[in-house]
Amino acid sequence: MMDAPVSYQDQLLFHTTGQRSGAGLASVEGAGLRPALLAPYRDLARLRYDFPLVLIDEPGDDGHAVPLSAIVSRLAGELAPRGIEGERLRRHLLRLEREIRRAVLQGETGTLRGLWADAAARAGADADPALARALVQAGESLKVDGVLVDCDERLPARLLTQAWRHAQLAKARGFRAAVDALMRRLSDIRRAAWVHSQAGQQPQALREAMGGAHRDAFDFDVMSRLVARRAPADELPPARRERIEWALRVLSGQAFWPGERAASALPDGFVFADCAGAAEAYRARLPAVVELVKALAVAELESEGRYIEAEHDALFARYDAASLTPADLALLPDYLVCIPPERNDAPENAALLDMLSAGMPVKVLVQVSDLLEEASIGTGHFAFGVRAARLATTAMGLGGMFVLQAASASLSALREDVARGMASRSPALFAVFAGSPAPAGDLPRYLTAAAAQESRAFPAFTYDAAAGTNWATRFSLLGNRDPEADWPQERFEYADEALQRVAATLHFTYADFALTDRRHAAHFAVVPRARWHDGMVPVADWLELDDATAAQRLPYLLAVDADDHLQRVLVDARMMRATRACLLLWHRLQEHGGIHDSHAERAVAAERARVAAEAAAAPAAAASPAPADAAASAPAAASAPAEPAAAPPSDEAWIETARCPSCNECQQINPRMFAYNDNKQAFIKDIDAGTFRELVEAAESCQVAIIHPGKPRNPNEPGLEELIERAKPFL
Repeated sequence: MMDAPVSYQDQLLFHTTGQRSGAGLASVEGAGLRPALLAPYRDLARLRYDFPLVLIDEPGDDGHAVPLSAIVSRLAGELAPRGIEGERLRRHLLRLEREIRRAVLQGETGTLRGLWADAAARAGADADPALARALVQAGESLKVDGVLVDCDERLPARLLTQAWRHAQLAKARGFRAAVDALMRRLSDIRRAAWVHSQAGQQPQALREAMGGAHRDAFDFDVMSRLVARRAPADELPPARRERIEWALRVLSGQAFWPGERAASALPDGFVFADCAGAAEAYRARLPAVVELVKALAVAELESEGRYIEAEHDALFARYDAASLTPADLALLPDYLVCIPPERNDAPENAALLDMLSAGMPVKVLVQVSDLLEEASIGTGHFAFGVRAARLATTAMGLGGMFVLQAASASLSALREDVARGMASRSPALFAVFAGSPAPAGDLPRYLTAAAAQESRAFPAFTYDAAAGTNWATRFSLLGNRDPEADWPQERFEYADEALQRVAATLHFTYADFALTDRRHAAHFAVVPRARWHDGMVPVADWLELDDATAAQRLPYLLAVDADDHLQRVLVDARMMRATRACLLLWHRLQEHGGIHDSHAERAVAAERARVAAEAAAAPAAAASPAPADAAASAPAAASAPAEPAAAPPSDEAWIETARCPSCNECQQINPRMFAYNDNKQAFIKDIDAGTFRELVEAAESCQVAIIHPGKPRNPNEPGLEELIERAKPFL
């Protein structure tokens, strides 16, 4: 092995066979190791991030859920005055937010208003009475309320159920408005016919039609004899009256959207824990669905005077379940199936893909519980959670539906996509990894869920068959960080042996994610610092080596132990094969998203070769020299991406747009200053539309520290001295 003494053969033996020999390598078990990039996240309660979420009861501008941090930021902007007192209130609001987050992490449950009141009482005990009253009043001015939920194993089902509720309430309002309008028109037709009939022109009927103010001014007996002479017994033909009466009975008696106030009521019997139960209920309701849809069609034709008996009687006589269209089914409630993680492979869920591909109006949540399961062919072979984690890509290949795959840690950022899937007329599949189970390790589920997505073990994507006719319009990888790269990268700072600060760029790989799972500790070994050598290569770099060079190097990860000491962790060959396989699956998704498209790259290469050949064949004294950059003549769709622009001077505010995770924090602070580009990544839209304070607050709330406030533009803005100090870490 190059650059490694013979005494390091035990490291090569471990990498090749996974077997430790001698005392030169230590087990990772019991060492409290975590990937180095996860070192700053030991206390989630002290971090300001997307959780807990408030599940909003009533539909509004915030949709079905909103992060607690967004609510507090909005409240601080509305209530905190400028100056020292305002800054004091803002700090106490942030402290209150931290107290609520800690309470939720410790298992407390309740609504936002309830937990706010409890936290305000605790915080007020250490503050002056005026500030305590301000915190209580801030809680009373909350414009939204709902249950607070953490990023735990229950989050996917709770969040998607709330999104489903909001989608059904919107459907209920639309259905009720349409049906009420149809019933009024049919009733008007029936009433008009009655008014012109003999019954409608009897004295008592005429008296009631005239109204109370003029009843004594007319002789209704005489009037009845005059107007009723030529009145028909019934102006409506019997067949038409029967159709109208039937349609009114069906529409008024339908049970899909119950009650007169359907906008505040949800249908019963549409939420299931398995596919078989949902399919059975759907089949049982089909006759009632057919009757209701037929009644709607008849009512619309009759209300517009377009019903032609010779044409439509035969059509509706043969109307059955095969006649239903997706638009018809979209009028009625969707079925929601939330499959418990332990029941993914149960017989009652075997028909999941058949149910989705058949176009049944169903939204299904499949919660993935384990991404590091062993394959059935034997120990040491990883299946990548194939029965569930790759279900989304299989469903996507069937087409005709909406598919979303994501880790639970990113469901807050993907709230709009979740709502879009729930509102889709197509069947929808939501595949969610909610973090590693307790036996896998000590990290919170939020961290393991985020690690799975960051490491490409469970990348986020959406596929919407209704969004267009090609992959460019249907498929998106925007939920992932650095989607154009093999692995996300992050700046990492640590102190070396001389206690000097050292900065490095680390990649977060599939092997890093596997290190968080104690069940796979056998694939890793800790190398003492004294035995580090130049033949050790970071995992991401090792994967880029050719086979011959890789055989002379050993892949390692950087990790920190329980005392925050930096360690090198050797990775065995089986884990590296799994990491490489994960990368290949990621490359396939990238191609679906138009990133590193092999067809486009081949077209560019062919065009470059053609231009180069033409240039070589041209006379040396040609009037027009060959293009300096042959790629400039390639089709625009296949052109290589431009280099990112350099950062502006530190005096100017700027955002590292390419690294934006689309968390929406900055827009919630000032949507006029911050905006999203076509890739849902933030940029500064109008620097003059906000204050330096808002720039600093956005930088502090940014999850990935990509907002750089620069220097103040307004030298007269209050509190600049403090704001400049707060901005220094982000320059």
